[in-house]
Amino acid sequence: MLLESLVKATLELQGFRVVAVTGDTAGLVVELGPDLRFSPRCGQCGERGRYRDTRPTRHFRHVPLWGIPVELLYEPRRVSCERCERIHVEAMPWVAGKQRFTRALMVTLATWTRVLPWQQVARLFRCSWGTVNKAVETAVEYGLAHRDLSGVIYVGIDEISRKKGHVYVTNAYDLESKRLLWSGADRKEKTLEAFFDFLGPDKSAAIEGICCDMWQRYIDVIKARAPNAVLVFGKFHIVRHLMDAVDQVRRDEIREKGKAHKDLMHRTRYIWLKNPWNLTEKLDLPRFDGRFS
Repeated sequence: MLLESLVKATLELQGFRVVAVTGDTAGLVVELGPDLRFSPRCGQCGERGRYRDTRPTRHFRHVPLWGIPVELLYEPRRVSCERCERIHVEAMPWVAGKQRFTRALMVTLATWTRVLPWQQVARLFRCSWGTVNKAVETAVEYGLAHRDLSGVIYVGIDEISRKKGHVYVTNAYDLESKRLLWSGADRKEKTLEAFFDFLGPDKSAAIEGICCDMWQRYIDVIKARAPNAVLVFGKFHIVRHLMDAVDQVRRDEIREKGKAHKDLMHRTRYIWLKNPWNLTEKLDLPRFDGRFS
């Protein structure tokens, strides 16, 4: 397969053509040009417009080929757009906005950051950390702008600790598609209110079930903003409260029955908290008196 064919297979080139491919194993340079059979499109609204003039050559980083750096060269045209009633640079389908890397490289970098540290991705593709960061930001912006929330009926809400010092973020998930819908700082009422503001009243009313922990602030907001949803508590939190209640009964029994009962109940805590099938016959363990032999 010719290099021109490889470039065409990895780029959206309708309305454009590959003029030449030059270079060697140190780097490939792909020169692009307009296909005069097609009218240029406005870079803002996408409508076809009239050619105005040509801007200086722009350089774009592309996905490396067999580890060989690939650079695209193109002289973008300016278009007189009747819809916008202004002059804009033409739409170039291989790049997003004024970025200096192609959409294909953006997707590649963003995908690799899901499995490798960003600095490692930068070294792997011989680019700066800032390029990787911008690729991730562009991919996230594109995903947020094109996601479909119409079929979301089962939502999971949970808070996670972001760093030491009780710094939390609240995440909302689509439980059917197993995808993150929204993330906000902290775990306050206004945090969850912001999620429902983002979702809107119609989509909030369409939610049939919400799973969350027993955080009362969440419960109050959910009842007010999603009244049609069945509220489900996570199994982990229910079991944790049950175990706390059982342990509290054990403590109360020891305190009320006196020393003899305390000696009987000594070191039996996990006998009451373990599942029956996890119990062993070795129950009497030596008391640790605080001294090491």
